[in-house]
This record gives sequence, structure tokens and C-alpha cells, in this order.
Amino acid sequence: MEVTCTRCHQPIDENATYCASCGLPQLLYQAETGAGAAQPERRQEPVRDAASIAWKPAMSAAARLGVPAGIIFAVCNLYSFIYNSNLAGLMFLMGAAAAWVVAIYVRNQKPAWLTIGAGARIGLVTGIFSAWASAATCGLILYGARYWFRSGQIVDASWSRTVNDEFTQIADIWSSIGIDAHTSALLKAKMITPGGQAEGFLSMTSQFAAGLLLFSVAGGALGARFLARPRRPEA
Repeated sequence: MEVTCTRCHQPIDENATYCASCGLPQLLYQAETGAGAAQPERRQEPVRDAASIAWKPAMSAAARLGVPAGIIFAVCNLYSFIYNSNLAGLMFLMGAAAAWVVAIYVRNQKPAWLTIGAGARIGLVTGIFSAWASAATCGLILYGARYWFRSGQIVDASWSRTVNDEFTQIADIWSSIGIDAHTSALLKAKMITPGGQAEGFLSMTSQFAAGLLLFSVAGGALGARFLARPRRPEA
């Protein structure tokens, strides 16, 4: 294709910087092929939505970290219950695990941006894996302690101690809602029974599962906020 000067329209060499006839700098010249033509095509490529999630890698990372975190949480929680110790900060383990899942997910995404809402959803999935693993681990340990290792009396003694230690506070709460002392004593006796113990462990497991979900959502949101690159508006 013949290239001409934009002022005098005289033919010029396609690599010339100035027109040989009038001396006009050829600053408007654009090549039709090569790197110059590739740039507009790249601008037309679809950009990944920062709020969207590729669930296959996200769930893979959530399972790899969420399940071990749930198992560790269950073991530590049962240890603190049986031996009457205070392991504060166990819930924050789940927040850290969810933030780590978000970091792993974002690291493999191009570009590496993610909204806070998407991070919270990834954290929720991590929490679901953790809650399931924690509940299953608690049930397996309690069943094994009672029927495999014949150590059910340790669990029963720990439950009785917990009920006796906390009954004063429980009785005050019951009294505030109109439950008399005789009924409170009957309810306490029921809590000591095997059925009451099973209900108590089920209630605690449900509460811990809800806590795991809450901290996981918060950890995922914070992970997206501080570990992912925010998307900048295009100029």
C-alpha cells in the first residue's frame, strides 16, 4: 500500500519520519499489522468480573484448608471441654483459614482482583466444609471414646462437671423467664441423663458450626479486602 504525506500527499517511504517534499513530521502514520494493531484487539477482550468466582478452584482450596481446620477445631474443642481448659481464639483459626483460601484462589486468577462479597462467599463455602468436618469429627471421637475405648465415664464426668459449674448461671437465666426452682432442679436432672447429654452436645455442635460459618465469612471478606488487588476503573 502506497504511503503519502498527510499535508502535500506526495509519496514517501513508509519508514520515513519526515516528508521529503514539505518536511512535515509523519506522526499520524499507523501500521496495519504488527504490535500496533494488536493493542486495540487486546482492549476489546472481555475482562473477568471481579465479583464472579471460578468455583472449581475455589472449592478445591476451600476443601483442602477447611476440612483440616474443622478437624483441628473439633479436637481442640473437645480437649478443652474434657480437661476444663480454656483454648481462646479457636474461632479465629477459621477466619485465618478462610483468608488463606482467598489468598490461594486470588493468586491463581488473572487479573488477581476480587470483591469483598465474592471473598465472603468463598469464606462461606470454607466454613461449610469446616463445620461438616468438625461435627463429624466430634461425633466420631465421642462415639469412639464410649464404645471403642470404653472411656465414656470421662465424657460423662466432664459433662456433669460442666452442668454443675454453670448451673447457677443457667438457673438465674431460667428464673428471669419465670421458671421456678423446682422446675429448674428437674431440668438440671434431665440434663445429666444420657438423653440430656446428647441434646447438650448436639446444641453445642450446632452453635460451634454457626460460629465457624460466621468467622469463615468474615475471614473470606477480610482476605478479599487486604490480599486481593482492587480493580481500578478503566480510563
